[in-house]
Amino acid sequence: MINTSTVDLVLAPDAPIDLHLHTFYSDGVWSPEALLDHLVSESFALVAITDHDRVDTLPEIQQLAAQKHLPVLVGAEMTTQWHGQMVDVLCYGFNLEGTALARVAHSVFQRQQDNLREAYSYLIAQGFPFPPLEENPELLTVLEKPSAQQPHDFVPLIKNYGVGIEDGSLKKALRESGLALIMTEIASVVEAAHQDGGVCLVAHPGREDITLFDTHMLDELREEIPIDGLEVYYPKHNPQQTAMYGAYAQKHGLLISSGSDSHGPHKMPIKYECGLSRLLLERMGIEVRLKAD
Repeated sequence: MINTSTVDLVLAPDAPIDLHLHTFYSDGVWSPEALLDHLVSESFALVAITDHDRVDTLPEIQQLAAQKHLPVLVGAEMTTQWHGQMVDVLCYGFNLEGTALARVAHSVFQRQQDNLREAYSYLIAQGFPFPPLEENPELLTVLEKPSAQQPHDFVPLIKNYGVGIEDGSLKKALRESGLALIMTEIASVVEAAHQDGGVCLVAHPGREDITLFDTHMLDELREEIPIDGLEVYYPKHNPQQTAMYGAYAQKHGLLISSGSDSHGPHKMPIKYECGLSRLLLERMGIEVRLKAD
């Protein structure tokens, strides 16, 4: 059995936490060790490293957390779609010995590799003078990167190969190649996380560049998917959004999370009071002792 670093954890309501962080195991810049060292130096009481579509790295992160005496909540941010719209889902507290969510994450990696291979083959078929896949070590390197990095690194690589080719034709071919960030149906992710004993929260529901949720859309989502909560506290949410999502969560008995979405030193972790996410933490077996009146 894998012992997590949050066993028997007790926190004061004002203890600083950040439940949405990324490392280079997905699309972040931090190494896990550098991120944890920073969090320890800043006296965080609890954090969650939620790399995109990664479950396999979590035992290593738990081992590092134990070495550095920093509680790290088991978590992952899964890239999903709902009616064709992208919805990031934060999964917390799932059993690291479970297999359901790990299968979903591995499928994302494999399907992303297949998508890049197909896009590259399409470009060659269109007459672009690129080396065959098996003779292209740079592309093979991209295919071994985390799924969240692969499309981002594929495009500049192709543009580098296409030096001297009319820019417009290459861009058009890339659009037509089917290159995409691979997503999983949200129902499949939620079912897998629940099967492994975890909970699922909609990440940054107020982000306009992904899917901007209003209360009507949240009602529709909840009618179809047994979502457990919302990431209410998020740096890009304005005060009105934070109030709206917080009120919605309270009205419907949903869990509330709070996170910075830090990907590196250019976007640092944020100290949120753990009392803001008390119900979520208690669901995770973490005791939050309320202050006396």
